[in-house]
Amino acid sequence: MRKIIISVLSALIILLIALSVLLNFNSNKNNLTKVKLAEVAHTIFYAPQYVALSEGYFEEEGLDIELILTPGADKVAAAVLSGDAQIGFSGSEATIYVYNGGEKDYLKTFAQLTQKDGSFLVSREKIDNFTLEDLKGKDIIGGRKGGMPEMTFEWALREHGIDPNTDVNIDTSIAFAAMSGAFIGGTGDFVTLFEPNALQIEQQGLGYVVASIGELGGVVPYTSYSARTSYIEENPDIIEKFTRAIQKGLDYVHNHTDEEVANVIADQFPDTSKNDLIGVIKRYRDIDAWPTTTNFSEESFDHLQTIMQASGELDEKVSFDKLIYTKD
Repeated sequence: MRKIIISVLSALIILLIALSVLLNFNSNKNNLTKVKLAEVAHTIFYAPQYVALSEGYFEEEGLDIELILTPGADKVAAAVLSGDAQIGFSGSEATIYVYNGGEKDYLKTFAQLTQKDGSFLVSREKIDNFTLEDLKGKDIIGGRKGGMPEMTFEWALREHGIDPNTDVNIDTSIAFAAMSGAFIGGTGDFVTLFEPNALQIEQQGLGYVVASIGELGGVVPYTSYSARTSYIEENPDIIEKFTRAIQKGLDYVHNHTDEEVANVIADQFPDTSKNDLIGVIKRYRDIDAWPTTTNFSEESFDHLQTIMQASGELDEKVSFDKLIYTKD
């Protein structure tokens, strides 16, 4: 009888401890400031962000992040402007389009996560000593017209004396999520793909990565965080806390091995093997895709607008001071 009583008491104590931990966890969660973050895509290219989420850096700053997948920079901007999200994560070009559209409560960028284009040029055939000259007369599946991947690719072509309108045939009509499948199905001689799609096509023997669009395009605030001007003015503390969490994610990536980063973000990519994660992280590290700081220069922002102008998507450059938020 005594043993039964002791067993029951032990079970009750364990239950009480578990309830206490659960209540404390919920209490802590309730004390966090909720922020909806609309991300343009879910890709290993954004590894520092997922490190920040997985390692609890946002919680350390008192923020509870709800991540919303919103494909397309234009759709991310719309989500932030409508209030469906407080912070948007997409190509920095979105803020320029919104500003030039006459929006009074326009978007301002306050932190960058990547500093180069994250797509790779994949060839259907193996080409030794590839140069962009090999693209002449070929059919290429490109990104969305007006989006940074396509504009960066076109800018790189022009820099190498290739007219994207006459020297090559670029198809910009295929949706971002369908580009890999279209190429596998036989469309195009080349395709521009983000990871892990490029690596997976290589592994299947269906194509070969021949160039990094990021290396060709140079340093720009490629993907960054933005919010409405009014939200930033009313919540400078949230913006500062959010930025600190992202900076911690960048610091982790730069101070840990590819395998360690892969281990941290593995839960974010359950359908990607550990070896593939490591391979993709290495590929992005090799092209210096991730900056060491969330801050970026006026020079890189100017280069981004130069790329937009070359594609015919921007008539006049916007002042750095107008669209970039910096803490006083």
